[in-house]
Amino acid sequence: MIRVDLHVHTMYSFDASIHPKTIVDQLYAHPLIKAIAITDHNTVEGYYKVRKLASAYQDILIIPGVEVSAVEGDLIVLGVAELPPTPWTVENVIDFARERGGVVAVPHPYRAYGLGDSAKNYDVDAIEILNGRAGPHINKLAENLAKAANLPGVAGSDAHRVSQLWTAYTEVQASSDTDEILKAVRKGLVRVASTRKSIHF
Repeated sequence: MIRVDLHVHTMYSFDASIHPKTIVDQLYAHPLIKAIAITDHNTVEGYYKVRKLASAYQDILIIPGVEVSAVEGDLIVLGVAELPPTPWTVENVIDFARERGGVVAVPHPYRAYGLGDSAKNYDVDAIEILNGRAGPHINKLAENLAKAANLPGVAGSDAHRVSQLWTAYTEVQASSDTDEILKAVRKGLVRVASTRKSIHF
């Protein structure tokens, strides 16, 4: 089992300020979480910077990802280190991810830029049911959505600032390998968890 924060932004997101080196240093020092998905808004530049810095450490894993601002709402693509071609519709982004063996998750469906109930209409792999920057009611709605759609529920801190790192994570029944983690997410071999730090921002 590996604990993974599946939703983290770096300073390469327009609205975030976390330096890649800070992420690597904190991930290396963290007692539990040893894997992270870098999911910057509409760019993979932060992922490449973090991966390069993390290459000096053997026991941490950096998963490629991106949070795509699709026309209908945000999507997270995991396991793919490139941007989909425009236009960014939900269907196009899903097709792009499928062709490359990626996983598509719906982040914060009931917050701003979320897909909401319409997420049920798309062939996604997972719903983010525990978002570190969403309140309990919003996360509960997301959990209900995942159950209604019979989809796995995943978690991520959605950190944009250093103080928000590691607040929520996903326990994945897999080894420290990106492909194994993605397979386990698809199969629903996951459980969400939060740290003792408050996740009610």
